[in-house]
Formats: sequence, structure tokens, C-alpha cells
Amino acid sequence: MIRFTLDGREVAAAPGESLWEVATREGTEIPHLCHRPRPGYRPDGNCRACLVEIEGERVLAASCIRQPREGMAVRTATERAERARRMVFELLLADQPGAAGRDASAGFGQWTQRLGLSGSRFAPEPHAPAPDMSHPAMAVQLDACIQCGLCERACREVQHNDVIGLARRGMEVAVSFDLLDPMGASSCVACGECVQACPTGALLPKSVLDGAGHRAAAPATEIASVCPYCGVGCQVGFRVRDGAIEEVVGRDGPSNQGRLCVKGRFGFDYLAHPDRLTRPLVRISPKDPADCLDPRLARTKFREADWEEALALAAGGLARIRDRSGPNALAGFGSAKGSNEEAYLFQKLVRTGFGTNNIDHCTRLCHAASVAALLEGIGSGAVTAPFMAAAEAEVIVVIGARPTENHPVAATFLKEAAARGAALVTLDPRGSALDRHAQEVVRFAPGRDVPMLNAMLHTVIEEGLYDRQYVAAHTEDFAALREHVAALTPEAMAPLCGVPAEQLRRVARLFARARTAMILWGMGISQSTHGTDNTRCLIALALLCGQVGRPGTGLHPLRGQNNVQGASDAGLIPMMFPDYRHTDDDAARAHLEDLWGARLDPTPGLTVVEIMQAMERGEIAGMYIMGENPAMSDPDVAHARAALTKLEHLVVQDLFLTETAALADVVLPASAWPEKDGTVTNTNRQVQMGRAALPLPEGVRQDLDIIVEMANRLGLPWDYAHPREVFPEMAAATPSLANITWDRLEREGSVTYPCHSPDRPGEAIVFGDRFPTASGRARFVTAGLRDPDEMPDERYPLVLTTGRQLEHWHTGSMTRRAGMLDALEPEPTASLAPAELARRGLAPGQRLRLETRRGAIELAARADPALPEGLVFVPFAYREAAANLLTNPQLDPFGKIPEFKYCAVRVEAVPTRT
Repeated sequence: MIRFTLDGREVAAAPGESLWEVATREGTEIPHLCHRPRPGYRPDGNCRACLVEIEGERVLAASCIRQPREGMAVRTATERAERARRMVFELLLADQPGAAGRDASAGFGQWTQRLGLSGSRFAPEPHAPAPDMSHPAMAVQLDACIQCGLCERACREVQHNDVIGLARRGMEVAVSFDLLDPMGASSCVACGECVQACPTGALLPKSVLDGAGHRAAAPATEIASVCPYCGVGCQVGFRVRDGAIEEVVGRDGPSNQGRLCVKGRFGFDYLAHPDRLTRPLVRISPKDPADCLDPRLARTKFREADWEEALALAAGGLARIRDRSGPNALAGFGSAKGSNEEAYLFQKLVRTGFGTNNIDHCTRLCHAASVAALLEGIGSGAVTAPFMAAAEAEVIVVIGARPTENHPVAATFLKEAAARGAALVTLDPRGSALDRHAQEVVRFAPGRDVPMLNAMLHTVIEEGLYDRQYVAAHTEDFAALREHVAALTPEAMAPLCGVPAEQLRRVARLFARARTAMILWGMGISQSTHGTDNTRCLIALALLCGQVGRPGTGLHPLRGQNNVQGASDAGLIPMMFPDYRHTDDDAARAHLEDLWGARLDPTPGLTVVEIMQAMERGEIAGMYIMGENPAMSDPDVAHARAALTKLEHLVVQDLFLTETAALADVVLPASAWPEKDGTVTNTNRQVQMGRAALPLPEGVRQDLDIIVEMANRLGLPWDYAHPREVFPEMAAATPSLANITWDRLEREGSVTYPCHSPDRPGEAIVFGDRFPTASGRARFVTAGLRDPDEMPDERYPLVLTTGRQLEHWHTGSMTRRAGMLDALEPEPTASLAPAELARRGLAPGQRLRLETRRGAIELAARADPALPEGLVFVPFAYREAAANLLTNPQLDPFGKIPEFKYCAVRVEAVPTRT
């Protein structure tokens, strides 16, 4: 520690601490503008607002960049220092519109008020920059800019997007977007980090502006919660005014450190969309798959009902089928968009009220293959390390994932690691924005993950690069793996996977020789008929090199929906009870039967796609679906829609009349995430508290209350009145939640599981000593070579792959109704390589018809240089061109996940209509 005096008091500073940080810790406030005391922001010292006087030095020092030395004497409140600071603010104030800039609540406005400055003696610049309102969500008004550089650091050093810079020189210096573009025409990804950083209001969300372009009022009441979009689990502050979310800000949560993406910051006006359901609906006309095409027209096939009638019809129809045809004639789809408590009660309802294990959710369309391989290989289906562990990794492998689009905040930590010197390796058939940060970019042939990864395993073993001590002490079945890959050399696999043998060897060596390395993957790995095999290879690579259980190492499948980890933990899986205990595990079943006071079926239930197939055969007659949209999300969705119409009784609980709800017999209006309390678990195993920020719309009930009402009407004596009453029982059913309580989460906001005592933060890195398998060792499981289920041919010569976009999420039921998000990506497109378009005589913007063996859609062409020739990409969020009309329903034999990433397709121009 370094000891010095601060305003006459002896204080201590840790190595690396600045004078400003010590003063702040000691309760002394020093003005600051260009410094933002938040993770990721370095001090810059350019505004000179934080000047202090140091004994023996003639020049005042910027406290944010000056570090103390032993015996230094610092004074923060001398007349000289205060006069200099006031002069800084008065000079800046000369060019500010109004007394304190565009945003009186931001740093500049607050400090001018505290310093008693309402105007300036100095003349303003003669010409002020014109406002730039070209962006759908953000206003740029550089007449309020003080060139502090915070927006540049926010964009370049925190989010690593490199859009904002300072252009020109001298008095002409100005904030610039790309090459002096308007913000709306730039490559900005609308994360809003610059808006949150700006101390003057030169950058503001449009949602807070008055007619003069100022912040209309001081920031509204802020409620701490969690973002309801992807699995990163960013902590947010919902700023609420007059019953609506006016603004969303990032809070300093463990997985985001104040950062947000475009959806988390600007994607919430769907809550007040006119399509929002506020009254239960009861069907009055026959079902037709065409109802999925236009929910507004489909609404004419329903009448409004009161809650008593709707609940009686909903539960009564399910009870009638159960009592007549048996429990296995029923099924349920739960939601990964709600809370842990809702997921837990929903699966309990299906298992004890219906009497069946036919319960599933979106993990079956997301990471079921990853979970299957992880449980088989290491005994746990969750990540072994958080994505923030990249900060200590020498090598980071990202495969089959596009985190800059699907997990943008997680991507900032990967880009940050690459900036400090980590070797980032990206492997994907498609290029991504992460590639420019990578040391190695591996473009392999679609559907050929297994031969590529087996070649890398071969290299590690053949060249003796594997960690012999780790393999001997912590794994089993190494000999079988060595024998399996012996002939799978890079030279033999290169023609299959399309990657040069030398690059395969180079990447394998890079990973194996690293002191610390981690692997992150996405649905490009899991959404495949060989998804479990893909994951087996990744697990084997990490185990071979001993890259599990230490800081900077680990296996991390990036989870897609906000609570898919928590919903899986809570038991929304047909073959597993809560905490991944198999339904035929006698001890697990006995424990739950005692806890729930009900007999449980040991027979595994049907998965999402299997349930759809059983509907088509007439074996499933009734369903209860909460917050899922299989009429958009299932593969070969025309068959899925036809199967749903065959149901005798379908109950759907959702925010909108989704494509699935349009086929229901009873529709129950659901509560949105910002309207409820509850816990969620993110991709890092961090259990976090979400809090209601808004009242329910009139006529809407809490999802948890609806589940309890449905249970009561199916004969279950439940009386849960609040999620806090569910949590202790859920924890009793889920040993992984030991030492995590509702009260603790209310107090701390986030706790990582496993947590070994009530006063410890939880284990971010797991399996350093042993794995949760019977032997305590991890298993190597081999992955054989096989072709994708459906290969291109003369009639269908191209390969179709599907996925998400940055601006839209899941089936689009929320983001397509969020005005700013839909303004950024308003229509569906089919992306092809420019050379592929040219070869086929097609042009960007031209209408295309895409056809597979299952269906056809029409949409606009988009040129994407990141795509290889022969590959077509279609996002799946657009009802008017539903990608899943085309996709292949064949399943991975282990994870039972469909093939979303590979099928044969034909592309042709739509004839021009005259």
C-alpha cells in the first residue's frame, strides 16, 4: 500500500489506484467529465475538471490519471484548484444550449448546478452543428458536445465496435461516425453505450426528448431487473414514467458490467403494442393452418371471454382428455422467457396434474445436443466457466456461434480479450464481425464439423501435445479416442471439411500449447443431426489439453433465450426431472414424490418434435403451451401447423396472438417480463433477481397465478401467491441451488451456482478436482463421420442455413412489435455471397423464391460477402417468410434436436408481375 495525505488526512492507496479513486473511496467528491468510473473505461485526463493541487508541484494535476506516491501531499479543495475547475466548466458552458446542456441530469449538468454556474462570460462559437436525427433510436446533437472522448472510448474500448471517433483537427474537432456519416447511415449497431456514457446529452435516446431536443425531465424511477432477451443475463435499470418504460440503462451486473445491446436498450415498446392481449379468447370458428399467416384475421375466429369462463374451458378440456384417454394423451410446452419459478411450476403441473413426462421447451430447438453430450462426458449440462473467463485465457475458440449478433455483450468480453493479446480463433462456414479480432479464421464446409474436429484431435494426440498427467488423472476411455482418430489425419479430412491440412494442424497446436484456453459454441454446433457428436469432439479437445477447471479455461455453450439454462435446471425436459435427474432414477423420483405428494411416471416423455409427430398420429389430443411458438419455431413448420390443428384441445398462454395461439381453443393473456418478479439463470450459471417495473395491463394476470389456477382446476391443491413462495420448494427439488435463497437474491441481485455456503459468492469455475460422474472422471466419447441427412443435388443444389439477427429474437413475436428494432430490420431477406448472386443472374433487393422438399417462401435477396458460395442464410423471425417452412425435421439421435443448419434448397428469381 502507498501512504500519502489527502486534505491533511493520511490515506492509503492500492497499487494502480488513481488520486481520484482514493478520494472517491474516502468520501471526497471531485468533479469529473471525461472519466467514467465503470469497468472498461480507462481515465483519459483530457477535460481537466478533476484538477487537484499537489504540494511541491507548480502545475495542477488531473486526479483521474495521476497515481499517488509515498508521502505525497494532495489537496482537493484549495482556492486555486477550485478556481481552475470552475473555469473549465465556464468555458465549456459557453457553447452549451441552455444552462446545463441537453441533459441536466447528466454529469455536466449536475456539476454546473453544484458549482453554481448558470451561464458563461465567454462568447459561444458562431456556428453550432446541426442536429442529426437519422437514427431510429438515438439523437445526435453535437452543439452540446464537449469533445470529452467518452463516446469514442465507449464505442472503441468498451463495446469494441470502432464506429465513433474524433475527426478533423484543432477547433474543427468533432465526433464522427465512420467516415463522417450521419449516425443512421453508419455501421452503428445501436448498443447505446455512447448514449449512456455521454455527460452532456449530446447523445440521447429519442424516447426521453422534448420538443426542443432536451431531456424532457429528470430520469424516471429506476427499477433494477434483468434483460429478457438472450442468455447473457444483463442487469438493467428500467426507468419508468407514467406507467411506461421511458429508458433502459445498463447496470453493473456480473455478466454485463453496465453494457447492453440494441435489444436490451431499445426493445421494449412491444409491451404497449396494440396487438397485446388483455382479455382471454375462446375459439368460435374451425381451425385452419392459414390462420398462422395473419393473426389479425385469425382474431376474428375468437370471441373475448372473462377469466372464469376461459380458465374453466382451458382446464376442463385438458381434464376431459386426461380422464378419457389417459395422461399420455396430453403434453405441455413451457417457456424459457419467463422465470425459474414459472418453469418449475409448469413442469410440476404437467407431471402431477396431467400425469405425464411429455414436457419440453425451447432447449430442444437450441442446446439439447450440447446438454446431452456434456451430461454424458462430464456429468453436468451447464457451462464449466463463464464467458468472462476469457479475460484470463491465452486462446479462445469460438465455433458455430455469432456472438456479435446473438450474444453481443458477451462478445465485448471476447473482443476485449483479443485486444489485450489473447489468440482468438473463429470457426464457422459463415464469416462474422468477430473475425476481424481473430488470429485464426477457419471457414469450414457446412455440416462438416466432425471431420474437422477429429482432424484436430488426431493432431494433438499424434504430435504428443495432449496433457498426459491430466488425461491420466481425470479422464477415461482415452485409448478408444486415440484408436478412433488414428486414421483421421488433417490430410485425410481436409477434402471433407474444406480446411487446409496445415491450418487444421496450426489451430490444434495453438490450442494444445496454450497455458489457458476455452471453447465457446452456439447453435451452429448443436442444431444438427450430428450436434451431439460435434459437442463430443469439443469436450474431447478440452479434456485432452487439460483445459477445464482452471481460470481462463472451460467449455461454454452460449445459451440462446434469457432463461433457457434456468428452465432446463427447473425440469422442463421430458426425460429429466429438475437438476437433470433422469425420470427412471428411483432415488430422484422418490424424493420428488415425497416433496410433491404425488406419484410420478418413470417413463421418459416425448420431445418437442416427437410431440408434434404424435399429434399428427392422433396420439396427443390436448396441449398447454406457455410462451412457446412451435407454429414458427419447429422445423418443417407446415406439418407442425397441420398437427396443431388436429388437437382436440389447445390452450396457449402468451402476450400476443402468435402463430401458435392463432390455432388455440383458449388463449390466456400472459404477463411480460418487466411486469413480474422472479429469478432467472443465465448462461454463466448466475441466478439473478428480476423485479416488476410496470403494473399489469388491465385484464391481464400474472403467469404464475394462471399456472396455479390451472393446477387447482386439474385437482392440485396449490396456493402459491408469489414466486418467493415457490423458490424454497424449487431449491429443495434442485440441489444445485443449495445456499441460494430468495432473500439472498433480493439482497445481492445475483449468485452463481454451485454455491457451497450462504456467505460465499458461488463457484464460477467448476470441476477443478473431479467431475460429477460416478467415477469422478470425465469420459472421452468418439464421434463418427457421416454425411448431413440431406445433401444438395441437381434439383436442390444449394445449402440452406438459418439463424438469428442482431435486431430480432426467436420467432419475432416481441421484437417485430418493437418499433425501433423492426425499423432497423423490417423485412425478411435471403443472404447469398455476391459471387453466387452474380453467377445466378440475381441482384440484391430482387425478390427470390426459396424452395426445399418441404415448402417454399418468397423474400428479398441480400448480398453478404461473409457467406461462402453455395450457402444461403435466412433468419427465422419473419412470419411472412417463415424459414422453418423449409427446414429439415430429422433429429439428432441423442439430443433429439432438429436439423436447422443444413438442408438442400433451390433459389430462383420471382417473375416480375405486370
